[in-house]
Parts: sequence; structure tokens; C-alpha cells
Amino acid sequence: MIHDVVLTPLARMGNEQGTVSRMLRATDPVFRRFGEIYFSSVPPHIVKDWRLHRSLTMNLAVPLGTVRFVLFDDRDGSATRGTTSEYVLGDDNYQLLTIPNGIWTSFGNLSNTSALVANCASEPHDPTEIVRRTLDDPPVPNAWR
Repeated sequence: MIHDVVLTPLARMGNEQGTVSRMLRATDPVFRRFGEIYFSSVPPHIVKDWRLHRSLTMNLAVPLGTVRFVLFDDRDGSATRGTTSEYVLGDDNYQLLTIPNGIWTSFGNLSNTSALVANCASEPHDPTEIVRRTLDDPPVPNAWR
């Protein structure tokens, strides 16, 4: 597991009228600050390109579908530099994945229907804060074989 990445089990409460899926509270140990919340729709079997955030922390949950996350630690001075970790989150494994800045992240939908990824980011979106790499130019080889 990559140093500073945290996986937190989440609660789901449901009945015949539907389900409430909790994600993040201001009192949770992983909560840093609120920047924005956004949702990313991922079509079936699509993999999103690599992204590295220079300053923000991501708090990710998958309330619909099943998504595989691949993370690569390329941080100078990190105890786990060069380490790759994978996490599968979704309907059958509802958890919060907290990813600090400086970690390369890519994710793909393992479902036969669209998946939804929720992110409670520690900062508002700033396109100059993100480093992007395509799947055919990965920071780590063979991550999506």
C-alpha cells in the first residue's frame, strides 16, 4: 500500500424505499478541507487517463458500478516511491479512497453499465494544478494490461 493513501469502509443504509450511502464527514480523520465535490461518469469498460494532482487531496467513492483504481507513487522522498497499488471499489465494496497529492491515478469501469465516481476534493478545480498523461504514455508500465 502506498504511504498516506487511506481506505475507509463506508456505511450504507437501505430499505424498500432506497439507499443512503455515506461518503465523508467533516469529523472524519481523513477530512482535510472542502474544495468541491464532483461526479465522474465512466462508460462500461472505459479507462480514464493518468492524472497527478500537485496540491489537492482526493476523497473518492463509487456509489454506482465497480471501478478499479491504479495508483503510482512518484513522490520524491516518499517511503513507497515506485510502488503501485490497486483498489476495486463499488457496489460490493463501498469504501472511501483518500489519495494525497503527488500520486499518479488512473481508473477504469469494470461494470457492464456506467459507473459513477464521486470526489470530494480538498481544493476547487484548477487546470494548472493537474499533470496529465495518456494511457499510452503511463508513468508506470503495464498498469492496464
